Amino acid sequence: MKKIIFLIGFILVFSLNLFAQQSVDQNTVEMADQLRADGKIYVVVGVLLIVLTGIFIYLVRLDGKVSKLEKELKN
Repeated sequence: MKKIIFLIGFILVFSLNLFAQQSVDQNTVEMADQLRADGKIYVVVGVLLIVLTGIFIYLVRLDGKVSKLEKELKN
């Protein structure tokens, strides 16, 4: 019974994926074209870079704090 439910779920997931691919034309991305035409693509890229930089800095600081705590626990 579990195998049948898994198989039905598996088929359902793949059929949704195929449906999503058919609805989007591979050669045109209207949103990106419109953002580029309006000059807003640079804002999107800038915000993305700021967010990723913030996450990177947070992870580096967190690693430093964890390393410091590990050294304190060893002593």
